[in-house]
Amino acid sequence: MTAVSKVFSRRDLDFLLYEWLDAEALTSRERFAEHSRETFDAFLDVSQQIAERDFAPHNRTGDLNEPTFDGEKVTIIPEVSRALQVFAESGLIAAGFPAEHGGLQLPHVVQRACFLWFQAANTGTSAYAMLTSGNAHLLVTHGTEEQIRRYVHPMLEGRFTGTMCLSEPQAGSSLSDVATRAVRQDDGTYRINGGKMWISGGDHELSENIIHLVLARVAGAPAGVKGLSLFIVPKKSLDTGERNGVVLAGLNHKMGYRGTTNTVLAFDDAAGELVGEEGRGLQYMFHMMNEARIGVGSGAVALGYTGYLHALAYARERQQGRPIADKDPAAPPVPIVTHPDVRRMLLASKSYVEGGLALILYAAKLLDEPSPENDLLLDVLTPIVKAWPSQWCRLADDHAIQVHGGYGYTREYPVEQFYRDNRLNSIHEGTDGIQALDLLGRKVTMKGGAGLALLLERIRAAALKSDLGAPVLSACDRLAATTANLWAAGDAEKALVNATAYLDAAGHLVIAWMWLEQYRAAEGGEGDFYEGKRLAARYFVTHELPRIGPMLDLLDSGDTLLRDMDDAWLG
Repeated sequence: MTAVSKVFSRRDLDFLLYEWLDAEALTSRERFAEHSRETFDAFLDVSQQIAERDFAPHNRTGDLNEPTFDGEKVTIIPEVSRALQVFAESGLIAAGFPAEHGGLQLPHVVQRACFLWFQAANTGTSAYAMLTSGNAHLLVTHGTEEQIRRYVHPMLEGRFTGTMCLSEPQAGSSLSDVATRAVRQDDGTYRINGGKMWISGGDHELSENIIHLVLARVAGAPAGVKGLSLFIVPKKSLDTGERNGVVLAGLNHKMGYRGTTNTVLAFDDAAGELVGEEGRGLQYMFHMMNEARIGVGSGAVALGYTGYLHALAYARERQQGRPIADKDPAAPPVPIVTHPDVRRMLLASKSYVEGGLALILYAAKLLDEPSPENDLLLDVLTPIVKAWPSQWCRLADDHAIQVHGGYGYTREYPVEQFYRDNRLNSIHEGTDGIQALDLLGRKVTMKGGAGLALLLERIRAAALKSDLGAPVLSACDRLAATTANLWAAGDAEKALVNATAYLDAAGHLVIAWMWLEQYRAAEGGEGDFYEGKRLAARYFVTHELPRIGPMLDLLDSGDTLLRDMDDAWLG
């Protein structure tokens, strides 16, 4: 392994895991008692090694040679299959699962830290593993023992992969309009008919089988989301090995994530098994969706982080221009990292990606310490975990292109691909607008506002301990008052019209909190790393947190322009 990697930062992971989150203390819990700091480090070591050796080298190749479909089968560059095989053989795909299912019971926070290496090295290839893990987690939670044996165990062994099949061409994100139908059979199985769109990993030859989790409406079920059920529909029958009525109708061609097949699937009388009970499909699917949303936020952080590291290395190497005070044309050029505007972009990017990383790992640790409080807090944080990095860590990739100048938007440098890959994350697993409606329309109002109250309580506690805390305390007060003001009249349409501004404001406040936590953890630390943490914390609180003022002003104004306008006025 290289001492300094441009893929990701092991030093930052160690700081967050051990100096802030005290991940080692998790080994006192029965579930993690077989682990230690040494086993955590071993998993992190092997993750970096495999990511840099087996995933990163074909990241560009997969982007330039995206999967093809000849009408019969999908062809993918061979490096993808080899990388996923190494990943499975390492035990990483099963690492976080219970021991009774062949897992190693690694804490979520450590597993998430490990997987960030793969998302940064090659988001296209790592997506197959992420989707498979989410599929398997759902079935372990809601499936029968027989379903776990038949479908989950082969996934954890790396023989099967998994997908989630929600969207349809006519419905998009409006799941209440799902039209795929399921008809009960005398033997207890179902026949599935309908079409699904934008299904990542939906067809390929990378595994022996693909296990689709499909939302469908049982004949006679009511309209809307309450009529949806969830079905296991394998690409091939486990009994006969024959194709199971899952037809690949075509591949979608994306601007990023090109190494991941994105498919249009037709289910033509495909045999399916019910997961759990009829009518509870969306409830079960949210288990995978919420895991996927955290995974998307994690991927956005990883892509932003690797973009930042590439930009930082380039800025230190690239000689161009002279200091403002030195007008001598005969003087040698200086590294562009010395120019104030380049420093602005690098410091902003550092604050976004390291703040986003802290949020991802904090959310993962909440899963390791389940309690009514932590579960409620994670519910509130999930839309922010998904959406904030998808916007702001993408901006880090935008800055990386700018730092590279004219080279940045050419294919000779990887930062343009990082940006294209990251751009998809604002759409994956629910757009930013959907996350905004979820946060303001449901999460901060549920249980009488208990989730928001808990979040603000945690932020205020950190702010009261910090000499940077005063602006954060003021922002907490403002967000609480704005939330109450928005819902005072009980008019949901008016309250939610500017929900995206609310998501942005709440997200920036949460990241300010993450920086207060890192600032405290870095206290007393000596050297460039700790100075960098303190600098980025000061920057975010003084330069970034004030952005939320105009956002909250807009929300407090009661503006309804977006509701009242006529679309004819758009031209």
